[in-house]
Amino acid sequence: MPAYEIDPGRLFVGGQWRDAADGARTDVVDPSRGTVLTTVAQAGAADVDAAVRAAREAFDTGRWSGLSGRERGRVLLRVARLIREEADDIARLESLDVGKPITLAHAVDVTNAANDYEYFASLAFALDGAHRDTPMNALAYTRRDPVGVVGAITPFNFPLILAGSKIAPALAAGNTVVHKPADETPLSALYMAGLFQRAGVPDGVVNVVTGLGPVAGEALLRHPGVDKIAFTGSTAVGRHAASVAGENLKPVTMELGGNAAHLVFEDADLERAVGAVIKGFVFNSGQFCMGGPRLLVARPVHRTLLGILAEAVPGVPVGDPRLPETVVGPMAGERHLRKVEEYVDLARKEGARIVCGGERLDLDGGYYYKPTVIADLAPDSRVVQEEIFGPVLTVQPFDDEDEAVALANSTPYGLASGVQTGNLARAHRVADRLQAGIVWVNDWAMLDPAVPFGGVKASGFGREYGPEALAAYTRVKSVVVSLD
Repeated sequence: MPAYEIDPGRLFVGGQWRDAADGARTDVVDPSRGTVLTTVAQAGAADVDAAVRAAREAFDTGRWSGLSGRERGRVLLRVARLIREEADDIARLESLDVGKPITLAHAVDVTNAANDYEYFASLAFALDGAHRDTPMNALAYTRRDPVGVVGAITPFNFPLILAGSKIAPALAAGNTVVHKPADETPLSALYMAGLFQRAGVPDGVVNVVTGLGPVAGEALLRHPGVDKIAFTGSTAVGRHAASVAGENLKPVTMELGGNAAHLVFEDADLERAVGAVIKGFVFNSGQFCMGGPRLLVARPVHRTLLGILAEAVPGVPVGDPRLPETVVGPMAGERHLRKVEEYVDLARKEGARIVCGGERLDLDGGYYYKPTVIADLAPDSRVVQEEIFGPVLTVQPFDDEDEAVALANSTPYGLASGVQTGNLARAHRVADRLQAGIVWVNDWAMLDPAVPFGGVKASGFGREYGPEALAAYTRVKSVVVSLD
C-alpha cells in the first residue's frame, strides 16, 4: 500500500487507532490536481479530551518522563533512523499532501525532520541542572522538569518539519504530546504516529487528532489538561491562541507570520545574490513564513538586478511536484491561490509594474501560480506591508544603509531578514539593526536544529530549535537542602 493511503485515516489516541466519536471525516486534496487523495477522521471536542487524557495518564505514570534522558534519547535516535530508512515513502507522502516538489521534500523536509530528532536526542543525553553557590549553609541546585502535556498545533506548509521542531524537544525533555496538524495536510502526522510506536515511544506519549482548527484546535487550546501550547500559524490565529492560553496561564511558543526583507547592497556579488533572492521567494511556492518576499536593492544596482530577475525568474521550473526537475509546485489549496491573485490584482490597481508572472498556471487542474516579480510599489502599499504567502516578490530601491534598515523594519513582522554584501563590517552592522529573529548573510534559509529561530513583533515569541527550544519545554525547579 502506498504511504499516502492512510487507511483508515483514524485518530491516534493512547497508542490505538480510532474513529472520531461522531464518525465525521474530511477530505484531503492533492493540490497538484485538485482531486481527493483520501479522507481522515475529523476530531471533535470529545476526541481531543480523550487524547489529552491519554497523554496525561502517560505523563503522570512516568511512562516517558520517568525514563532517563539517555533512554529517551535512544528512542529519539530510533525515530530518526526510521525516518531515514523510510525517506522515500515519507517524501512521497509530503509531496502529494502539500504539493511539494518531490526532490525538495526528500532533501529538505525529510532530511531536516530526521536531523530534528537526532539533535534533540543528543540534548536529551545531556539534560541536567546546575549547582548554585550561595552564602547559605545549604546545598542549592536546580533541575529541569518537563512541563507535562504539550498541545502542538502545526500549519499546512511544512507539516513534517514543524511537527518535529515541537515534538522532538518536547519528547527529549520528558513531556507527552497531543498533536493537531493542519486540516489540509494531516497525512505525515498520521504516518509519524505509527513510526513513533514502531520506534518504541510508549502508548499515550504522542497522540494525533486530525480535524478543523475552530473545533479540534480550539478544544486543544482550551483543555485544562494541557500544560503548554506550541503553535505555528498565522498572526491572526496566533493572537487568539495566545489569548486563550493566557486566560489559563499556560506558557506558549508562538511562531507566526512573516514578511521578511532581503537587502542587496551595491557591493554584493549579484550572481550569488540573485540565486538567494529567487530561492527566498519561490521556495515551497512562497508558502514559507521565513521566505523573503520583500527585496530592497541599493539604487546603483536596482535596475540591473530587476533586469536579471526578469530574465531568470520565468525560467524557474514550475510544474508537477512528482517530477524530479520541478522546483516550484502548486499552492496548497484553492483559497491560498485566490489570496495571491487578490494581492497581485491590488498591485495592478495601485499602478505597480508586473515584471514577470502575475497569473495562474493552468496545469492538470492544480493550484499553480507563476513566480511573480512586482516593481514600483509605495513602501506603505498593502502588497508590501502584508504577508502574501505565495511566490510573489516586491522590489524597492534604497539610497543608503539607514534607509535600507528603515524599510526593512517598516512592517509589523519580524521573523527573518537577509543581507547581501561583500563588506563584513556592514553585514554585522546591519544584522544588528534588523528587527528579526534570524538574519541570513549572503544566502537564504540556512537552517539547522542547532540554530534557534522565531519572531519579534507580530511574528511571535519564543524560539524553536537549539537549546533554547529544549528549555521552553521544561520548568526549572530549585532544591535547597539545609546543611545545618
